Amino acid sequence: MSVAGNFFVRWRVRLGYPLAIALLYFSRPTPPSILVGALTGIIGLGVRAYAAGYLHKQEVLTIAGPYAYTRNPLYLGSAILALGAGIATRSWISALILIVYFAVFYSIVMQREAKELQLRHGASFEDYARAVISSRAPSTRTRTPMNMKKEKRRKKNIRRSISCNRGMPAQRDAAGKCCGDYYLR
Repeated sequence: MSVAGNFFVRWRVRLGYPLAIALLYFSRPTPPSILVGALTGIIGLGVRAYAAGYLHKQEVLTIAGPYAYTRNPLYLGSAILALGAGIATRSWISALILIVYFAVFYSIVMQREAKELQLRHGASFEDYARAVISSRAPSTRTRTPMNMKKEKRRKKNIRRSISCNRGMPAQRDAAGKCCGDYYLR
């Protein structure tokens, strides 16, 4: 990783404190903006809690739950929380500060984590990354009954591919074709 990348990864939390002061300085909250911002923030917390329940850091490649739809559900939840804070401040300047902060810091962090996952899990992560979008890119998928069938098939194929790439002999049939499901935590 570049020197700038290491700087952003290491300092993302520490630089958040002076940015929080700037947010407060420019904010002009009202009770309705605080209420709407808080409700939006609660949704972000819910996304983070849901994602955290499926995550097993450093153990296995998590592909279940929200990780079947986006590679970065924790950061997606954080972005929704930041959106709630931006709404609560009722300030375009504060919202812009939050957007720039997230765009710069978290895009670098997500790239670094993707590289680490690729090194740790190899072909399993490559299959997963091809099938599941990153939180950096918006999804263009619509949920129609036909797309939901395709999505179910896609998830099953991801599981099979990951189990076969891990070389689990019980997951292959006599012809060497992958035929089983990977156990999901």
